[in-house]
Amino acid sequence: MDVDVLISFIIATVTLAVAPGPDIIYVLMQSITNGKSFGIATALGLVSGCLVHTTLVAFGVSAIIKASNELFLIIKLLGAFYLLFLAYKVFKSDANTILSEESIPQKSWLQLFKQGFIMNVLNPKVSIFFLAFFPGFLFSNTLSTVNQFYILGFIFMAVSFLVFSILAVLSGTVSSYLTQHKRVGPFLKWMQIIVFIGIAIFILFSEK
Repeated sequence: MDVDVLISFIIATVTLAVAPGPDIIYVLMQSITNGKSFGIATALGLVSGCLVHTTLVAFGVSAIIKASNELFLIIKLLGAFYLLFLAYKVFKSDANTILSEESIPQKSWLQLFKQGFIMNVLNPKVSIFFLAFFPGFLFSNTLSTVNQFYILGFIFMAVSFLVFSILAVLSGTVSSYLTQHKRVGPFLKWMQIIVFIGIAIFILFSEK
């Protein structure tokens, strides 16, 4: 088991989790509008949906890895190019995150959990991202690829939920800080770009 690969995966996941994006903004807004526990419910729903995508990627990619070295190489190349494309999209995006409490309906804890879960499950980009992200972090020659994908999936879910929950608890402080410190946006933006490019390079040079 390559522990360094797992540590690299955790660091990359933390960096991606704290970077501005629709999920993190949604969690912050529900926390600010409905309360911290409701933000945590939203976060739990979002990360629970990742289990569905992990299952799809685990069995699909595992079959490809077993079937052909050439197909696995194609998956790696497509994954790397997709991550570079994400880096480009972040580069072209606005670095300033605007949080507004207007027009945010109040919902129950269960409603927010369900909504977060459905939002994640019905987003095909999550499966595509996992397909690009996970193969480069296979960490064991003894565990099956399916088990490794599930371990990576659960680590991704746990780290994301921890980060989202902390942000939900600190929602008022975080939103005020982002509003008052405009330089934080560009810093997080470039951090996300570097991580995407770094993972793409890591995947290109990873071995089966």
